[in-house]
Amino acid sequence: MKKLHSLALEQKENAKHGEAFFPVQKYITRLAPDYPVVTTHWHEEAELTLITEGNCFYRVDLVGYEVKEGDILFIPPLFLHSISLGTGKEIVSETYVFHMNFLGGNSTDICSTRYLTPMMNQELSMPCLITPEHPAYAALRNIFDQIASLYDEAVVGYELALKALFLQAIFQLLQYGEKNISPDTRISSDKLKHVLDYIELHYAEQISVSELAKLCYFSDYHFMRFFKKHMSMTCVEYINNLRLEKAVELFEQGRSSILEVSLSVGFRNLSYFHRAFKKKYHVTPFSFIKELRGDEVGFC
Repeated sequence: MKKLHSLALEQKENAKHGEAFFPVQKYITRLAPDYPVVTTHWHEEAELTLITEGNCFYRVDLVGYEVKEGDILFIPPLFLHSISLGTGKEIVSETYVFHMNFLGGNSTDICSTRYLTPMMNQELSMPCLITPEHPAYAALRNIFDQIASLYDEAVVGYELALKALFLQAIFQLLQYGEKNISPDTRISSDKLKHVLDYIELHYAEQISVSELAKLCYFSDYHFMRFFKKHMSMTCVEYINNLRLEKAVELFEQGRSSILEVSLSVGFRNLSYFHRAFKKKYHVTPFSFIKELRGDEVGFC
């Protein structure tokens, strides 16, 4: 049974990217009609991505980008981002997620204080989409190809070379960066992160629109428009989607009671859970568990 998780599915992603002393991890992400979205999330690491097949729609810190095969994306630390399938049948991307501390972001030298720390504090606006027409594209594509080769070959000292290459990539991007990020964008992004963090903590409980609206100091109507605008779905759709992803995690961890799982992730109606699960994953929960574990019996 293929694992339904992709690069990231939670808003404040808790996944461990690489090891403590080597916080770098490679991901291959595939989106298709039966799994068309990587939901909005954020994490402390940066991402460098190459679209290797297809086209898709990225949303980075509330800004939308139409992305096609061959494009490169840079996602700075702490930026909200999501991916949705484009007009094609499939999209495939190769991503390297790395923590800025690996590059010296936690040191006190000039590189950290003048460039890396402001980037981590979101005080620098870096270009997120680099197309083949962008003046930095050729250099970045060459850097990306070297990163991919070194990561796979893992020759002696490759960690040193990867650190140098990630720094080179940031150097190229800095040539087209700007000081300061729009205050309105930052405020909206922070509000959205606050809401998503709250949902992550309370998804198993009953969550009302009014509760979420109060977090942003919005009316219910204003909040619903705000959420739909930036998330491309209603807050109810988002909460249900997160609950379903949590249910899949529990099934993959060995939980086989459909009733217990549905209740533990916040669904109070078992029939509704069945319908929502089948709509999202195109199989019933029972069929999903059977495919995970073979022809075992005793599910409930």
